[in-house]
Amino acid sequence: MDFDYTPEQQAFRQRIRDFLKQNLPPDAARAGTPQSGIQPDHVFLRKWQRMLADAGLLGITWPKKYGGAGLTEIELAIFNEEMALAGAPVPNVSVFGPVMLAHASEEQKMRYLPKALRGEERWCLLLSEPGSGSDLASVRTRAELQGDEFIVNGHKVWNSGAHLADFGLMLARTDPKAPKHRGLTYMIVDMKDPGVEVRPLRQMTGGADFNEVFLTNVRVPRANVIGRINEGWQVAVATLTNERGSLALATIVDYFNIFDDLVKMARELKRNGQAVTRDPRMRQELAQFYIDLMTMKYTIYRYFTRWLKGATPGPEGSVNKLAWSELNKRMYDFAMAIQGHASQLMPGEPRAIAGGRWTFGFLRSRANTIEAGTSEIHRNAIAERILGLPKGR
Repeated sequence: MDFDYTPEQQAFRQRIRDFLKQNLPPDAARAGTPQSGIQPDHVFLRKWQRMLADAGLLGITWPKKYGGAGLTEIELAIFNEEMALAGAPVPNVSVFGPVMLAHASEEQKMRYLPKALRGEERWCLLLSEPGSGSDLASVRTRAELQGDEFIVNGHKVWNSGAHLADFGLMLARTDPKAPKHRGLTYMIVDMKDPGVEVRPLRQMTGGADFNEVFLTNVRVPRANVIGRINEGWQVAVATLTNERGSLALATIVDYFNIFDDLVKMARELKRNGQAVTRDPRMRQELAQFYIDLMTMKYTIYRYFTRWLKGATPGPEGSVNKLAWSELNKRMYDFAMAIQGHASQLMPGEPRAIAGGRWTFGFLRSRANTIEAGTSEIHRNAIAERILGLPKGR
């Protein structure tokens, strides 16, 4: 990978830095991210998204006619890196944008993408079900075609942001007689439909950003189908693999930020009368975190380079996801251990270290090894699709 940037790309980086310096409030840094230790401020996040879009800093690779900037993946990588370095919230337009650009009709793109980019209409995913999480192809939500409408009945769960969303991208079974990976259709659901009931799920962090969604005789126009009827599995797979290499580059910056803060805290806290960093075992753990981070960094660079050359996202993504989610959990375990009794204090407690940020992050890190595919599923993918080991019975 060529680590040098063109003058134009360097100018784009400076443009982002200037924007952040002028517009990111000091108390909003890392707001709404798992690393912030605070609950998301959705009012601020929506305003922030509109500011980024108006400045031409969202939808960076999207065509201009849909509100994007029409730039390349390199600029997107630069944007994600700079946002991560500043600890600035990044609106997750990758939830719907890439899959809509690849599979939606022109009419659908023009109708939904510009408003979604500015945060005027918010989106969620309606994929997982109580019995269909890691095995997504086994979804049981039914969509029966009657004339020009589908009548949808089912139950979705772990839907991030569904309580705020105007629309959802849903996978439903439209041909119950077809094999498991066929007979599925991807479609847009109006979350304000009276047949849609959203129930927030309270997390141990105190937040409720995940939800379960009940669909009862929901009418979805045939025109809301993304792609082709009964061929929705391919679209769903595209949604799940749209965590591009450029976003992975931002992820590694996020975790270097966590590591730097962890080292700073370890230098300030005392253990047996001396700084935690004077304990050889503690230093060894910190050194291992750094080694793991550097390994992740160059693995991600290699992955990003292959992707820029035209390779499609593959099982290598499982290596990245498994690495960062497990490392993040271990770093927060370490943070809790060196805090001692103070680790039990939640955000808002006056004596909590760093405002309770580490306790919040510790609790939230448990979700990392479940969301976007469990660690067990990713280990299987690595074993079977990369190492060539036989499938388990």
